[in-house]
Amino acid sequence: MNQKIKIDPYGFREYDARWLYEKDINQEGIENLGKGLGTQVKNHTKKNSPRIIVGHDYRSYSEEIKTALKKGLISTGCNIEDLGLSLSPMVYFAQFKLDADAVAMVTASHNENGWTGVKMGIKKGLTHAGEEMKELKDITLNQKFTEGKGTETQIENFQKIYKEDLIEKNKIKKKIKAVVACGNGTAGAFAPDILRGIGCDVIELDCNLDWTFPKYNPNPEDMKMLHEIAKTVKENNADVGFGFDGDGDRVGVIDDNGNEIFSDKIGLLIARDLSTKHKNSKFVVDVKSTGLFSKDKVLLENNCETIYWKTGHSHIKRKVNTEKALAGFEKSGHFFFNQPLGFGYDDGINSAIHICHLLDNNHKKMSKIISEIPTTYQSPTMAPYCKDEEKYEVVEQMVKQIEQIKNNKTKIDEQEITNVLTVNGVRFSFEDGSWGLIRASSNKPSLVIVTESPTSDERKKKIFDFIDDLLQQTGKIGKYDQKL
Repeated sequence: MNQKIKIDPYGFREYDARWLYEKDINQEGIENLGKGLGTQVKNHTKKNSPRIIVGHDYRSYSEEIKTALKKGLISTGCNIEDLGLSLSPMVYFAQFKLDADAVAMVTASHNENGWTGVKMGIKKGLTHAGEEMKELKDITLNQKFTEGKGTETQIENFQKIYKEDLIEKNKIKKKIKAVVACGNGTAGAFAPDILRGIGCDVIELDCNLDWTFPKYNPNPEDMKMLHEIAKTVKENNADVGFGFDGDGDRVGVIDDNGNEIFSDKIGLLIARDLSTKHKNSKFVVDVKSTGLFSKDKVLLENNCETIYWKTGHSHIKRKVNTEKALAGFEKSGHFFFNQPLGFGYDDGINSAIHICHLLDNNHKKMSKIISEIPTTYQSPTMAPYCKDEEKYEVVEQMVKQIEQIKNNKTKIDEQEITNVLTVNGVRFSFEDGSWGLIRASSNKPSLVIVTESPTSDERKKKIFDFIDDLLQQTGKIGKYDQKL
């Protein structure tokens, strides 16, 4: 490979491409990524000049990265349609609206400043998953590029088209007072306008665009962000609080009492609401999500099935698509609404709109609606550092140890492990319905830890202590991003 080209192979992750800019990838590396993606799109579509929708998020370096990416795409013969400043779901929507062949969105989503990446997809409504990423990695690193002469077109005013599409079909009758927090990320240019447009009284929190992210990272799983929203909800006597991530495909929710509601429980409330109109539906949830889905009385009464699947927006999207599920939900705040409710992709603002409809339909406060599902004690998502080249090996080790503990009927905090699910890392459950999860992060050098107990906060912590003890014994675990 040319000495000038820098591109760390580990940046080709499970379903996104993510790198620390300049440390792990440079502009020449990004250009080669564009050549790789352009070649891949041509191979899949069998077209000499496929049309690719491109957008970028609001980071200081995102435009220059997009410029390098476009240069690579155009050199393979692809015709670029550039939306300018975008949210990931706006780019996905544009593929349907403009009937394009593929999408490439320059974003590092919720990752800290310094990170960059690309979310991409060919088939409408689906983003790259494992096979496509392996293929892209092979084409890019081995420079198996096609050549051509593509074009570039700037698409004007598409932000307005995207906003109007969501507003026009989602008007609400009840005046809902909503705190809208964007962590100074790109969603600030979209979410307040759209939620006002459907009929909300919006209180903005950190919605001005500022690529330094001066207060906190725009990440609806970040407790600092959620605490800020909670404080603002209480100060303003608001009905609900919404927190959006950097590229607007996820939402976090705070109720009217200022309590943080983890997104998997919000998903359960929405699934319940939808199941009354759409009986016999399927729902897909990720392995980080609450165990309440599988035994929820409303879903069971409406003959609905819940499938637990791999964490990751691309995995859930595809499972929703193949199972023809009505919707999918991730604990991280990615929600996916399939036909007739949506096109199957994740849109944080559309998810917030569904929560507004939930409030509009029920004539109850958010705290009252959430109180109608059983209480469980959930941890936030916790991510201890673990090298990319070691994290999958560590998880495999955890799978073996936990399966052995189950087979030996060894008790943990006086309970036996009753079930082990290994579809994505290892999720293990106990007799009382408590569970823990250990998996490798799909987009960073870290693991992902989640615990939940229906019995007590203490029990949730003890399961975490058990997991942490196992991990520390490996000698391959670094600092946690947050801890119990």
